[in-house]
Amino acid sequence: MILSVPVVALVAWALVLAFPVERGSGLPPLPAVPLADRALPGGGVGQLSKCRREDGPRPPAKGLGEKGKDPLLGFGGWSSEDPGPKQPGRTTFSVHLTVHAGKAPLLLPAPLARGGVTIDVYGPHGEGRRASARGLSARAKDPKDTERTLPEPRSGVYRVAPGGVLYVEVELPAGAVCPGHGLMSVGSCSPDGSNDITDCPILAVTFSDPAIRAYRAAVTGEPGDRVSDRLVAVSFEPERAET
Repeated sequence: MILSVPVVALVAWALVLAFPVERGSGLPPLPAVPLADRALPGGGVGQLSKCRREDGPRPPAKGLGEKGKDPLLGFGGWSSEDPGPKQPGRTTFSVHLTVHAGKAPLLLPAPLARGGVTIDVYGPHGEGRRASARGLSARAKDPKDTERTLPEPRSGVYRVAPGGVLYVEVELPAGAVCPGHGLMSVGSCSPDGSNDITDCPILAVTFSDPAIRAYRAAVTGEPGDRVSDRLVAVSFEPERAET
């Protein structure tokens, strides 16, 4: 079974803890005590201490350029896949992204953004985080067949030509999903089946690498210590009233 959500229409494990009952909210119950962050198989950290926290979706900027378009991290949606109990494989939740270079070639060391990717999934209607992970890595995908992961280049560097695009995928580990959700439900809308973007989750992804800082400094002329080393993509940012 495969579920896929494009960005234009716009991630389970058991926990032995007591939860207070919330009546009428329709949201997963809040934990009785703050959850502890946990190391994830394959690297990274599941930030369960942030479950249900509503402090996003766009993280505070770490320097100049995060809202710029050169380079740009584009959001291509997400997909969930469950092969079923009688089929090989495992349940996955994947986020699809693109990295765009503008004025100059962007050189990204392999493996892509090793340990430099974060994913936060926010439920709609003030639900707060459904999942949060940091310290992840990305995979480069074949633009002609995005099911295929590209091998690492012999040079050890992925080169994004000026005006070019690199297709990227990041997998959200099950251990980063908050209680009350799983990999097949973390990306679901509320109410179920709604195609209203305001009823669906918001995903925020950051992609950090020193090469991004070097690129920004070169194309902007700003000192390296003033520009950000990360790209940020947010699937949807609600308009805020001016005050």
